[in-house]
Amino acid sequence: MKLVFHRDFVKTYRQLKLTEKTRFRERLRLFSADPFDPILNNHPLAGRYGGYRSINIGGDLRAIYKHLPGEICIFVTIGTHHQLYGR
Repeated sequence: MKLVFHRDFVKTYRQLKLTEKTRFRERLRLFSADPFDPILNNHPLAGRYGGYRSINIGGDLRAIYKHLPGEICIFVTIGTHHQLYGR
């Protein structure tokens, strides 16, 4: 599986705390081995992010990605539940 990071993701990722970046890298290794590991709580999204999926990074932090043909996953954004969904 090839992992790609959208420029919006990279911009937001740079603003994260060091502990959040470390947690994301840990979850990304887990995701690479098994995208549906129960720890990730990988689930489809609806509404604004219809067609995308979300994984839990830890605490309230989520990463949103889209699975593309050819075994490519593009991570489009990362943030808290409130930042991403407005609730």
